[in-house]
Amino acid sequence: MGVPTSNLPASRRRLCSMRSPSPHSPLKAVLWDMDGTIVDTEPYWMAAEHALVEAHGGTWSHQQAVQLVGQSLDYSASLLQQAGVALEIREIIDVLTGEVVRSVRQEVPWRPGAKELLEELHGAGIRCALVTMSEGPLAREVVASLPRPYFEVIVTGDSVTQGKPHPEAYLTAVELLQETDPNLNIGDCVALEDSAPGVAAAVASGVATVAIPHIVPLPLDDRYTRWDTLAGRSPADLEALLLTGQEPAAPVPATGHAHD
Repeated sequence: MGVPTSNLPASRRRLCSMRSPSPHSPLKAVLWDMDGTIVDTEPYWMAAEHALVEAHGGTWSHQQAVQLVGQSLDYSASLLQQAGVALEIREIIDVLTGEVVRSVRQEVPWRPGAKELLEELHGAGIRCALVTMSEGPLAREVVASLPRPYFEVIVTGDSVTQGKPHPEAYLTAVELLQETDPNLNIGDCVALEDSAPGVAAAVASGVATVAIPHIVPLPLDDRYTRWDTLAGRSPADLEALLLTGQEPAAPVPATGHAHD
């Protein structure tokens, strides 16, 4: 289960000063991936993977690291085991997450345009949810580094049963947003993603999806909209996706509950 607003500490709740959205806007919520979309943490993950594999006497190439971009941490840890890391899945996840958290505490590598778009969405009264395969400790570190508590809902990889590319995390975020707005539906939301597994998860949930490729190129595809960057983008650009009718895919029902 994700984290609804009512269960968040005060620092992570919606600000009372947030304006109500325009009743004429088709956009009610934006669902944000984190790693590679809001923050450029993929190099931190890759460095942590490389160090861990080498510490266990193995080798880890850039090509192998790229294969993990956007994948669930359980899946990533299983590939590191195959590369020679003699630790349990949980231990590998804890080591990697700890290293990335330490790196983020030294410097938060914001992606171009992300903080600016978050601020504009906040000013327009458009709700935001964080949908990441990173676990709670890293998500909290990044959220705490933002100037405002932009995210009403936070869904992390350790709060779902099935990670991206399964749509469970996105469907969970929409369900949690519906707790305070039963009229909100999938067609009122836009997802922002940077990786193939993340884009696949968002598309499968039925949410209109924007792909902003970062580490790994993404092909043009009618199922989503591709932007080169979030820099210079505004809420009006996201609203336009819904007004022009990017056709969302039929949502895949989440079955059960379980770094991107």
